[in-house]
Amino acid sequence: MRGVRPPTALSREIALTRIGTVSTAPGPARKSGGDLTDSLYRAIVDTAVDGIVVIDRTGAIRSINTATERLFGYAASELIGRNVKILMPEPCASKHASYLANYLSTGQKRIIGIGREVVGRRKNGSVFPMDLSVGEARDGGEPIFVGIIRDITDRKAAELAQRESELRLRSILDTVPDAIVVIDAHGIIQSFSPAAERLFGYPSSEVIGHKVNVLMPAPYREAHDSYIERYLRTGERRIIGIGRVVTGRRKNGETFPMELQIGEFSFSGARYFTGFARDLTERQEAERRIQDLQAELLHASRLSVMGQMASTMAHELNQPLTAVMNYLEAGRRLLSSRAGNLERLGEMMEKAIGQAQRAGDVIRGLRGFVGKGGSERRIQNVNQLVEEALALALVGARQRGVRTSLELNDALPPVFVDHVQIQQVLLNLVRNAVEAMEQVERRELTVATRAIPEKGMVEISVADSGPGVAPELANRLFQPFVTTKATGMGLGLSICREIVEGHHGKLSSAAGPAGGAVFCVTLPIAGREGTADGS
Repeated sequence: MRGVRPPTALSREIALTRIGTVSTAPGPARKSGGDLTDSLYRAIVDTAVDGIVVIDRTGAIRSINTATERLFGYAASELIGRNVKILMPEPCASKHASYLANYLSTGQKRIIGIGREVVGRRKNGSVFPMDLSVGEARDGGEPIFVGIIRDITDRKAAELAQRESELRLRSILDTVPDAIVVIDAHGIIQSFSPAAERLFGYPSSEVIGHKVNVLMPAPYREAHDSYIERYLRTGERRIIGIGRVVTGRRKNGETFPMELQIGEFSFSGARYFTGFARDLTERQEAERRIQDLQAELLHASRLSVMGQMASTMAHELNQPLTAVMNYLEAGRRLLSSRAGNLERLGEMMEKAIGQAQRAGDVIRGLRGFVGKGGSERRIQNVNQLVEEALALALVGARQRGVRTSLELNDALPPVFVDHVQIQQVLLNLVRNAVEAMEQVERRELTVATRAIPEKGMVEISVADSGPGVAPELANRLFQPFVTTKATGMGLGLSICREIVEGHHGKLSSAAGPAGGAVFCVTLPIAGREGTADGS
């Protein structure tokens, strides 16, 4: 024991006291017994892992052990005789004297004989959590108090880590899209995730503690207990660790197909099973949505091709149609100058002129419709446009050995576009890139998005590792009927540029830094485009 060596009688009482109150009358002790008790006391106290502090009724420290020195960073000489509040942070330090006085006057125990978690203060000013147990003894009729202190910093850290782990797990369970259900070896539901609540229509309070077969239609409901019993008895896996498509049952009685994966774990000697369920109805709806989007994009592609062809044909046919009308008009005038049997011929030529004018009107009207576009533009998320277009454009790309990388900027401002037309552009660019890499060994496709705030634009780039664009075609790449393919009309890139420029954007191409080609689509940020358009 460091500091004041306690008297023999006091040594005996403290050695026997941890929590509670011991009151003995002072009296002489036998010398041999007292020496043994004193030595035993000092051996126990100095080797104890917990800190031990003895104070008198005024709060003055009478003695401490070695563990206390290590715990608080003080030497015994720095503490003996000083008030114990030196080991406490505020506001506990200021209030300690009143706590002690209140106990001595009323006997009301707030910590003595009870123990609690408190906070200690080290010599360097740092604070730490500790368990404090206080016992009371008598020394010559005067009360003394023995505090036993245990540093619980590690325990608190472990508890905090466990709470954080539980919170992380709860966050995962709350956000994971698959329903998660945990049952015990008797089929009783132990845990029911929020996704499970949404999937089956039950609040967790209605199913936890009940048999999991409530989530199954007949005949699986009646047979489920036998499935578990057979597995526990034989170890034969028919679904655990394998997964299969089964039928689930919602609270309202509706049944639905779901994909079920089951895992197994043990805890405290008990076996549990975790089921992950995914509603296949949602997958079917998503597949239908992709099919609808694909049909919509293909329809837009056909319309775009028709529009480009009509525009080109109108330009080429206007001149000969005008010449036909001029020739017919001249012939009509010559014929009208003659009399007799030529009247019928004049009527026929008049009709020919009318039909030629009608053909010209049809072509001009079609060209005007293509020029106006007739599109429906809305505020759109660029990354969403890209991801939806890629879902179609990359069909079969993996089988061709194409490795795709997405570098999408999450902070992109929106654009004001016709999403079908822009996705048609992206679909065309990506499919061209995939086809361009068919004859090369390294097949890497990178699709990226970024903002160009100084220009008020958003950029979408499609880069491939193909052979690149031949120099003789680079300047004519976006002209109609220019193509490097054995089959094809060479209208795709021309249509794409027309669509992008119709959105006040730009479509350009360049050689990739590591080879291949890079096609960039720039589109105005929604606010800028609206202002420039006057809307």
